[in-house]
Amino acid sequence: MPAKSNDLTGYEVIVAVCGGIAAYKTCAIVSALVQRGAGVTVAMTESATQFVGPVTFQALSARRVLTSLWSPDAFFDPQHIRLTENADGFLIAPATANIIGKIAAGIADDLISTLVISARPPVLLAPAMNDRMWENPIVQANVQKLRELGYVFVGPAEGWMACRTVGMGRMAEPAEIVQALVARLKSAPPKGRVPRDV
Repeated sequence: MPAKSNDLTGYEVIVAVCGGIAAYKTCAIVSALVQRGAGVTVAMTESATQFVGPVTFQALSARRVLTSLWSPDAFFDPQHIRLTENADGFLIAPATANIIGKIAAGIADDLISTLVISARPPVLLAPAMNDRMWENPIVQANVQKLRELGYVFVGPAEGWMACRTVGMGRMAEPAEIVQALVARLKSAPPKGRVPRDV
């Protein structure tokens, strides 16, 4: 995924990381975006921190990583609203069956789901889950509903998964996800607002 020097300067991106082994791939996504000049703020579910530590994403993004709605300085300036107002792009990778279901149902009970509810589409999702989960009719109905509402899905792909099976549900490769996100970003000029340190 060769860097294209500073072609994303001025763009602000939220990368939301949910709990799944594919979270390690998101490190490459964040690194690629930063190398191309984008400002990247990473938000993680509690489950995601069990797979990749926040310090890793902090080092890659050079920004504080958000893991909770209950930041002590957020009482006067809700960070989920401020972040989504500033964002030019929003990516969820990996997007688990859990977060897909929450978004489809309008549930906002943690940091990631609240960020999504306050965001303006398009939001990109890179699903990652076991093939039986991906093929579940409830998951497929949720995916279809979100597509109809303007959410964009990148993947999943077919391949080897952590459960030692081969099937549909593997998260798309970082280069494919970055390409899809960059195409969305470049469809409009950057908003040009630099958020205060979060």
